[in-house]
Amino acid sequence: MEHIYSYHHLTEFTREVFIRMGCSLEHAMLASEVLVAADLRGIDSHGVARLSGYVRLWEAKRINARPDIRIVHETPSTAVVDGDAGLGLVVAPFAMEVAIRKAAIAGTGWVSVKNSNHFGIAGYHAMKALDHDMIGMAMTNASPLVAPTFAKERMLGTNPIAVAIPAREQPPFVADFATTTAANGKLEILQRKNLEAPYGWIQDKDGNPSTNPHELKDGGALLPLGGDRDHGSHKGYCLGAIVDIFSAVLSGANYGPWAPPFVSFLPLAPDPVGEGLGHFFGAMRVDAFRPADEFKSHMDTWINRFRAAVPVEGKEVLIPGDPEREMHRDRLQNGIPVLAPVVKDMQEVAAKFKLNF
Repeated sequence: MEHIYSYHHLTEFTREVFIRMGCSLEHAMLASEVLVAADLRGIDSHGVARLSGYVRLWEAKRINARPDIRIVHETPSTAVVDGDAGLGLVVAPFAMEVAIRKAAIAGTGWVSVKNSNHFGIAGYHAMKALDHDMIGMAMTNASPLVAPTFAKERMLGTNPIAVAIPAREQPPFVADFATTTAANGKLEILQRKNLEAPYGWIQDKDGNPSTNPHELKDGGALLPLGGDRDHGSHKGYCLGAIVDIFSAVLSGANYGPWAPPFVSFLPLAPDPVGEGLGHFFGAMRVDAFRPADEFKSHMDTWINRFRAAVPVEGKEVLIPGDPEREMHRDRLQNGIPVLAPVVKDMQEVAAKFKLNF
């Protein structure tokens, strides 16, 4: 069962929750915008469904509502940002703006982040570069839930990668994907709907394929993109490892099995190797390579030609970002569906802070 809420209602409510947590008005407004952007784009696993998790992390004193987000090391084109245990929803936009400013001067800007938390959808941050005629990149490491190929132990997060590329007349190319076959949030949605998971998403504690969406609770693991070695899981493992190294080893955040879990009831790993979660952002000025209008015109050509590719029967060839754009238009106009268990969570959050939902 789903309930429909307007974008305005969800952003207003989440903003008030962040304010009650102690965030400044500026940070609360930004955090609510980033969070609900996921719901608008149809990525329900990373939107308001995560709100109660942020509250619990704050209650466990693992989120600092008033962080001093700052650059701790930099060169003309690179920087390391310390998020001071703040909401990733506000740390990440700060870091992306640093990357954009450096790209404006140096042609490219690269920023690695430590001491942060879950930052919402990667695509939101990568897309910030588009208004500047820049290509944007965003990635983050995450709770260790993923077993490397041939392993039973959980070592990596879902570790998403997002790349946003501007075009001229056509909408931008926006790829935003986990380096696992499916993100953990999709398992949570299946759990709420009492549905099984497809083969290739998860394995049990002994490394056997499973369709039980609750498998992680029993010691199982998510699988890298590809599912198994025969279908290329080693490539998904490599992608996830690259994200972990760029986001955390490079910045001084916790990496691999030391990455802090999103859920507050799980303890932090002993003997941490860094600080908090890590992110990595990039911005590349298009005209550092060729004239921006010329490039964007050719991106239009690229997009148009790929859209015109002969489809298989009953299907349509899409460009990365198409489904999310369509969902954004529909949900902005007709409202955002929220599953009943998520509504219940949000009602409990509302009661905790004496708010109406």
